Amino acid sequence: MKEKLTVIIDYKLGNLFSVKHACDHVGLRVITSNDVEVIRKADALILPGVGAFGEAMNNINQLNLQPIIKERVEAGVPLLGVCLGLQLLFEESEEFGNQLGLGLLAGTVKKLPNVSEGGEKFKVPQISWNTVHTERVPWKDTILDSVTEGEYFYFVHSYYVSPKNDSEILCSTNYAGLKYCSGVMKNNIIAVQFHPEKSGEKGISLYRNWAKQNDLL
Repeated sequence: MKEKLTVIIDYKLGNLFSVKHACDHVGLRVITSNDVEVIRKADALILPGVGAFGEAMNNINQLNLQPIIKERVEAGVPLLGVCLGLQLLFEESEEFGNQLGLGLLAGTVKKLPNVSEGGEKFKVPQISWNTVHTERVPWKDTILDSVTEGEYFYFVHSYYVSPKNDSEILCSTNYAGLKYCSGVMKNNIIAVQFHPEKSGEKGISLYRNWAKQNDLL
């Protein structure tokens, strides 16, 4: 039987090396590509990302990747989003004015507060280890299957997603007194705000869980 192929989408703005290294570590057959025909043949997709939302979408559109990403997701191909890759899945971001996203998930991307309601100051971007907490979606049989409530993961971001549908929130995190969505799941889409590939063995287990649950190994 032909070994299944996972493609990390390369839109020239992402943490490609560390994500590929994590995938290699768990045994996935994985390549990075922005070739539409390669993406069309993939059995699974990973949308990584570090940087500005608007620049990312400009690159995606210049490379003509938006139609093929939507086509494959609508065809049921598993997609894993990481950090900025999570944010790009939503309808729009308020970063540097309103920027349109891929629109695969309903909701917006908003800026993290740098002052809590009590007046305590926080650094933005958040660059730190922080905890994830359960929400409406049970973690069993998701990529967080092996994760315990309150587990620490590594975050680097200035913006957060605000889904319209609470039922799609996989996990939440607290920062500057704000409880925000740090992971989503809808059908074949699953995405997280933190960096599993930079979060030690517990983070690597998320890639392993995703691979096993989608029969990619």
